[in-house]
Amino acid sequence: MKTKPIEEEQSVHRAFRIDELHIDSVERDDLDEIRVMNEIIFGERRLINRLDHDDMIILIARLQEMPVGFKIGYGTSRTEFYSAKGGILMPYRRQGIARRMLHYMIMESRKLGYTTFSYDTFPNRDRGMLILGLNEGFKVTSAHFDQRYGDYQLRLERKMR
Repeated sequence: MKTKPIEEEQSVHRAFRIDELHIDSVERDDLDEIRVMNEIIFGERRLINRLDHDDMIILIARLQEMPVGFKIGYGTSRTEFYSAKGGILMPYRRQGIARRMLHYMIMESRKLGYTTFSYDTFPNRDRGMLILGLNEGFKVTSAHFDQRYGDYQLRLERKMR
């Protein structure tokens, strides 16, 4: 699928209807757009530590063919699915895209037989994912200070419905 360059429109913000959002699965060997977004959002080249996990789900969100967000997750046990990383380009945040991607990944991981969904977040760097998780029924199950990020790392978990 030919898409618009990310750099071309990353700073252009326009109102959109949430039904214009398309979320698609991406194969491990087709991560170019996700790598570009990752560098823009997080300022780093590394996506996640490994891309060879079992039951890996890689999602990309698009508005009018332009990539605006991504989410990567995988199974960590027979019952738990872990969302390892995700992000939305700045002009498109706080408009329900992360929530839609979370719901989509939960639905796909449930189809694979997982019963628990979890993710980590750094609340002082970005409160949004903590607030989203709490609003979606997640519970904080662990917390520790992560020296790399200079922030507390919180694990949020929820049984899938």
